[in-house]
Amino acid sequence: MNTYSISRRRFAHLLGIGAAAAIVRPRITIAEESATVPAPAKTGIVRLSANENPYGPSSKAHEAMKNTHGVCNRYPDQANDLLIDKIARIDDINRDQIVLGDGSSEILKLCAETFTGPTEGKLVVADPTFEAILEYSKACGADVVKVPLTSSYAHNLPKMLASAQKGLVYICNPNNPTATITPKNDLRDFIAKTAPETMILVDEAYFHYADSPDYETVIPLVKDHPNLIVARTFSKIYGMAGLRCGYCVAQPQTIKRMHGYQMWDSVNVMALAAASASLDDGDQVTNGRKMNAQAKNYTLTELDKLGYRSMPSQANFVMFDCKKPVVPMIKAMKDKNVAVGRLFPAYPTHMRLTIGKQEEMEAFVSAFKQVIVA
Repeated sequence: MNTYSISRRRFAHLLGIGAAAAIVRPRITIAEESATVPAPAKTGIVRLSANENPYGPSSKAHEAMKNTHGVCNRYPDQANDLLIDKIARIDDINRDQIVLGDGSSEILKLCAETFTGPTEGKLVVADPTFEAILEYSKACGADVVKVPLTSSYAHNLPKMLASAQKGLVYICNPNNPTATITPKNDLRDFIAKTAPETMILVDEAYFHYADSPDYETVIPLVKDHPNLIVARTFSKIYGMAGLRCGYCVAQPQTIKRMHGYQMWDSVNVMALAAASASLDDGDQVTNGRKMNAQAKNYTLTELDKLGYRSMPSQANFVMFDCKKPVVPMIKAMKDKNVAVGRLFPAYPTHMRLTIGKQEEMEAFVSAFKQVIVA
């Protein structure tokens, strides 16, 4: 064997050293993690604008990344296989039903390129929703149909179904920017009624934060629906927004169609190692949900005291009515060193606010109180 080759077993060993080491060392919780990781340069800005996880990756993920240094000179195909195998076991699917991406954004781009355009068909989306896939589909020459959310801020599935002809229907659930969900029975019924030639992409980026009994993942439905694709990301609950790793689940024939538009080796070895280690760390999800809920409850309580009501949030952000045009409010908050979400034209008086750490939300409340009386 070539002395410079590296076996799959050896690659797995190198990527797994961090997990083994984490078992030997005293357990570091997600809340304590910040003390072990170098802090970013101080900017003076409280960043509550991009739905990021303020606590970052787990200690196991950090250790796994350190242990990729010895394989950074290798292409990541073997690490790709290892992560795909792990996802397949967790989601109870076959490995040929998975595509990895450079964040779930690459998955959205792949779906736009594969299933929309002058020959493939249009894109049907809610208004408002996560906007990236709209831009990807427009770049492919596709028409985009926007369907307003219902009065309860759910996807208007009957109107979306009426607009769907071939092409792709995109459903972000929980939805960004509203943080609201579309009820599970309504979504199941929609998937069952949609014609086979119309592809459905359900984006579950915020899946781990949703705790409503009216919400469920649709990954189990993939086995019965060749036109269903489900996207997931490691950017949110796993705190890996800067590392870029995501994936989708679909039937093998759908995956094969997407492969033709996919970049080779688009996910780097550090992201793959961190993602794999994150899946082994149950505390990351449990603690992340708990701390998000605590900080969110504090924020909603303070907003309610001031007379501002939020849409029902099932994610790590909220959207609430400022009762006046939001653009000047966004600027005023920035002047107070607090960055909040951008304008979403469908709701021009609503502010999207990421839930950060407790002290960050206290800084938001303090700044917001000053802005509304200015």
